[in-house]
This record gives sequence, structure tokens and C-alpha cells, in this order.
Amino acid sequence: MANRYFIELAYDGTPFHGWQIQPNAKSIQESLNNTLSTILRSEIYVVGCGRTDTGVHAKLFYAHFDFNNEISDLDQLTYKCNRLLDPAIAIFRFFKVGEDAHTRFSAISRSYEYLITQQKDPFAVNRKWEMREKLNVDRMNQAAAALLEYKDFTSFSKSNTQTETNLCDVTEAYWTQNGNALNFRITANRFLRNMVRAIVGTTIEVGQGRINTADFKSIIEAKNRSEAGLSVPAHGLYLSNIVYPEGMIE
Repeated sequence: MANRYFIELAYDGTPFHGWQIQPNAKSIQESLNNTLSTILRSEIYVVGCGRTDTGVHAKLFYAHFDFNNEISDLDQLTYKCNRLLDPAIAIFRFFKVGEDAHTRFSAISRSYEYLITQQKDPFAVNRKWEMREKLNVDRMNQAAAALLEYKDFTSFSKSNTQTETNLCDVTEAYWTQNGNALNFRITANRFLRNMVRAIVGTTIEVGQGRINTADFKSIIEAKNRSEAGLSVPAHGLYLSNIVYPEGMIE
């Protein structure tokens, strides 16, 4: 029986074409597969807790893999992987879990953040969206709060996806402002393709005064992606937290 190991990591999505392996493109998944296969001298395939798109970052991400042998020194494995991996990927730790633990299907909730800077900032390039227009954050928060009243988020989903359902349980969604920095945070049991970026773009339209909260609710109820706002750039988006059942992660 194979042993299952979780990987706790973070990455800057700038140099990658997303998490998932794809032909002729650099991905986080492929980088981890190659590194672990080299170090463990066995073909390793890692499974991620989700699929971030090109340019999207992760402050916290989990992946898992199965290995026939017991790994005696996980700290040493962490050290070796970090030396070999692309500098944009950092592994925090490896830990053994039960054979039924799954980074994607066992997750109870995920949280994303979207970061905006309202002034030119050389340290925010590829890490925040520069958007200088003045926004009414109070109105944006009124719209964001309405997300908790709904389950079907078809209007914020990328078209022609192969998901079985567009139902999500959003448990928090709010904007905060600190000077010229704006931060949107949202937590749900699951997310649809492009959902967070479309929600951010639509709440920004509320902040601009182009639509109001009633319009925002009508957009959700329409269940039509063409009714919602723009999809904001990927480089401002971060997967920031994943929660698993108590006791699964030490």
C-alpha cells in the first residue's frame, strides 16, 4: 500500500502558465513532478487542491502524492526540493496523511484575495492590479454582502466549463481599504472558473457608480455571464487559505 504525503507550499504565479500541466508551457504541477521524481528516483505525480490560472499566485497551496516507500526525513526532502525548484515556488513542509485524505476533495473551504493599488508602485508589478480610479468601498461592500444570499453563481463563471453544478456556498466576502491599497477577500466551499475575478470586476462597477446593489443582485439572478462585469487581471489574485477537516492537518 502506497504512502500518501501532503505538500504545503506557496508560489508566485508570474513565470508559470497556471498550476496544471499543459503542452509546451511551464506549470507549477510539472515543476513539482520533475523535482520530486528526480529526488525520490521514482515517477511522481502530484495532485493539487485546485487549478490556478496563468499569473495567479498562491500564498498557501496544498498538493499530494503517493509513494511506495516510507520517507524517513521529510525535512531533508523539503530542503532538497527548495534547492532544486524554481525560485518562484517555496515548499514549507511535507507531512504524511491517511490514504483517504485528498488535497482537492477533502477541502472544506478556500479563501481568495484580490489586491489593488491605486497609485503607481514598482513593487506591485505582477502582484497587484494598478487601478487609480476613486471607488466607493462602502457600496462595494454592500454588493459583496449580497453574495452570501445566493448559491448559484453562473453569472460569474467562465462559459463552457465542464462543472456539474454552479452552486457555491459563500461564507464571507468583503473589501478593505488601507490608504491606496484595496483588498477583496472571499471564502467559499468551492469556486467556479474565473469566479473571483468576475465578482471583483462587477463589484468595482458598483464602486464606480455604474450599477447599484439591486443591479448586482439582478446580475446574479440572471445566471448569465454576459450580464456581469469585466474579469480583472489575473496578477492581482491570490489563493490565500484552504481549510480541511479537524485532525487531517497537524
